[in-house]
Amino acid sequence: MDNTHRLIEDLAEQSRQEEGMIDYRATTEIGAPDTVRFFEQYEDAEAFAAHAETDHFQEFEAALPELLAGEPEVTQFEVDSATELDL
Repeated sequence: MDNTHRLIEDLAEQSRQEEGMIDYRATTEIGAPDTVRFFEQYEDAEAFAAHAETDHFQEFEAALPELLAGEPEVTQFEVDSATELDL
């Protein structure tokens, strides 16, 4: 595992322990392993704001300029409800 993936793994592990965190995942793109997507789900906006203030997030954010090949794409979704489907 290279240093970038180690940093991502550490961030994800620590983030999952935060109060107000429902789910936190980092995945690589099939066919483009250098593309990493983060999926984060918080109980509320306050939990997201608290996440952005944690030491582990601040350290990861400070390392980003050396890790990125370009500008990151960030999308925020606001979901009013969700239903599990039986497959």
